[in-house]
Formats: sequence, C-alpha cells, structure tokens
Amino acid sequence: MSHAYASTPKPAAPRHGSRGEHVYRRLRDAIQRGEFKSGHRVMEIEVAEWLNVSRTPVRDAIRRLESEGMLEHAPRNGLVVTRLDRQAVMELYVMREVLEGTAARLCARHASDMEVQDLVDLVEHERGLEGDYEELARHNRRFHQAVHRGAHNRYLEKSLAAVNDSMVLLGTPLMLLAHRARSAAAEHAKLAEAIERHDPDAAEQAARSHVRAAQRERLKRLFPETGS
Repeated sequence: MSHAYASTPKPAAPRHGSRGEHVYRRLRDAIQRGEFKSGHRVMEIEVAEWLNVSRTPVRDAIRRLESEGMLEHAPRNGLVVTRLDRQAVMELYVMREVLEGTAARLCARHASDMEVQDLVDLVEHERGLEGDYEELARHNRRFHQAVHRGAHNRYLEKSLAAVNDSMVLLGTPLMLLAHRARSAAAEHAKLAEAIERHDPDAAEQAARSHVRAAQRERLKRLFPETGS
C-alpha cells in the first residue's frame, strides 16, 4: 500500500447503508482535507484494501467522482485527483461569483420572513464560534445553503451544488484560517443585512465581494509564487 494510504486513518467498514456511498464520502473527504492532493494516484485495489471493502463499491465511487470532475485520467499515471491550474481556479471562482451573486439577489427578493430570520440567527450564532475553526467551516456551508434555499430556484441550487463539488479540489476550507474566518463573518453579516432589507442589488454585490475575497486568499495560498 502506498505511503499516502498508509498514513491516512483506516475507518471500519460501514455496518449500514451503501458501501459505495461510504467509499465515495471517504474519498471525497480525503481530497477536501488534502490527504489526497492534486495529482495523487488513485488505485482501485489500494482503496478497497484501505477501506476494507470489495472492489465493486470502489469502482462505483470512482465512477461517481470522475463524473463530478474530481478524478481524471492522466498520461502515464492512470487515475489521479484532478489537477487545477491557476486558470482553472480562476474559472471556478468566476462561476461561483456569478451563481452566489444570483442566489443572493433572488434570496433578497423571494425569501420568506422565516428564512430571513434564519439568516439573521446564523450570523448571530457565527459570532459565538470565534476560534472554533472546524465548526466555522461547517457553519459557513450552512449559511450559504440557507441563502441558496431562500432563492427558491431549484435549477440554481443544482448549479451551485455542482460548483461546490469542484471547490472540494481546492483543499482545506479557508475558514480554518483565523484572519479569513474573521473577514468572512463580517461579509456574511453584510450579506444578511442586505437580504433583510430586501435589497437585491446590495445583496448581489455583497455576495460577489465575499467570493472575490475568498478567491484572492485561495490564489495566494495555492500559487504564492505568482501573487493574487
């Protein structure tokens, strides 16, 4: 077994539910946490041994990850974790900015009073999470999902889910960085305030600025030699 698999905690085989789903989630988590970095070779037999399952659920999970763009075939290396160059990262954030901006605009127009209150409550709750970066990363997802739901557009939600799948390839969440977590909290508050005022223009601008700030931080971390 390769060093990467040997150094990654080996979970017990699932007792319930789909083994294919278990393998999919475990591989996806390993990619997001940076255990399997861009270009890491993924071999069916090694994954099966690592997760203590047969090769059939591994094959199913790999096919799913390929269809989502998280795995790709590389010349001479076989199946690897998808490599994102600087241009690909820029393109990914362009799409995220457009979609998040649209979701915020629609949320400001269509969110119910209860959905708006949920956003306000999420912002308040975030203030109490300072220093708990793992929970802040989870909370960040909840906040954005609340905005997406408030937009009331199922096709937009599907598009956002597809982009967020690709965001996993960027590695560890930026909310694990103290300075980014502080900035993001202020950006979330500004976005929620615009939605609470039912101001679509301000909401879209706040969402776009939030994504651009994340993009600058990500580029700085992924490509320090080129600058942001």
